[in-house]
Amino acid sequence: MPTLALRNSLVAALAVAMLPMLSACGGSSDTAAPDAGSGSTVDGGTKTVDGAAQLTIPDGTDAATKKMYIEENAIAACMKKKGFTYTPHMESPPADDGLLDGQDYALEKKLRQKYGFGTYAAAAYPDDPNAPGANTKGKVHGRVITPDDGDEKGFTPAQQKSYAEALDGIPPTTGTKVEREQLGGCSAEGRAKAYGPELSIEDQMKEQAEREEKNRANGLELNGDPELVQLAQKFANCLKAQGIPVSTTQPTGMFNMVRLDLAEQMPMHEQELTQAEALPLLTKDIAIAMKDLECGKEFRAAYFPKDKANPYWGSGA
Repeated sequence: MPTLALRNSLVAALAVAMLPMLSACGGSSDTAAPDAGSGSTVDGGTKTVDGAAQLTIPDGTDAATKKMYIEENAIAACMKKKGFTYTPHMESPPADDGLLDGQDYALEKKLRQKYGFGTYAAAAYPDDPNAPGANTKGKVHGRVITPDDGDEKGFTPAQQKSYAEALDGIPPTTGTKVEREQLGGCSAEGRAKAYGPELSIEDQMKEQAEREEKNRANGLELNGDPELVQLAQKFANCLKAQGIPVSTTQPTGMFNMVRLDLAEQMPMHEQELTQAEALPLLTKDIAIAMKDLECGKEFRAAYFPKDKANPYWGSGA
């Protein structure tokens, strides 16, 4: 299985939370496929069915996560039929470190007092598995993200090419960008087995356009809310008084503005900092993070309940 790269725990986490995925499939089926497996293994242990490794779906798994198990198991079974080994894998969910948005003030205060925005925490506390972005003993934030399954170990370039084509299909060289990026092979088969028949490119684009229009409308609703507008300005004035630059006063951008603005200023190789280099940077990060938290306390208390009613992703509407 290809290894997933984690560029940056700060920006990547936000990106995942904000950006919608282009829907590749339609329909919905909560019924596990015959080879998907079921059982009481707490950690989703593996078993073998017809020579293919299969994850055991833990009892009580929610419907959305169950589909992910079904997809991985179906890919493994498909690859086995094509003569390859594919180890199905459920990524550990990202730790809820409470540092993304300041929604929970009490928790956020406790965490920011030690980790700031989390930018330099992993380098400053190399042995702390709870530090945001920590990578200790092959784990990120205390969890295994992508184990080394060795499915392609020892492959020649030709074998790697064959494996990739079996897994994702042969990408077309013509058509639109969306068409060229469509997954094929066993990845497409696994997704269809979990989520239903694939939608046409036209229907996918239509769904995406509808999601984006709904999101835009929600953003306009939040940014036009009189209470949020007033509190956002109050938040901004407080930051300015603390010497912190303000790049936007839109409610949809205010809750994480300081964090994102600082992320833009990160050194390119912040994850390679030594502990001695990271500690003074962490001290400054903590000071700014605490000012942001206190200045935005009233705003965030009003913003997040309204964002829940009109969910918005992005940096401004």
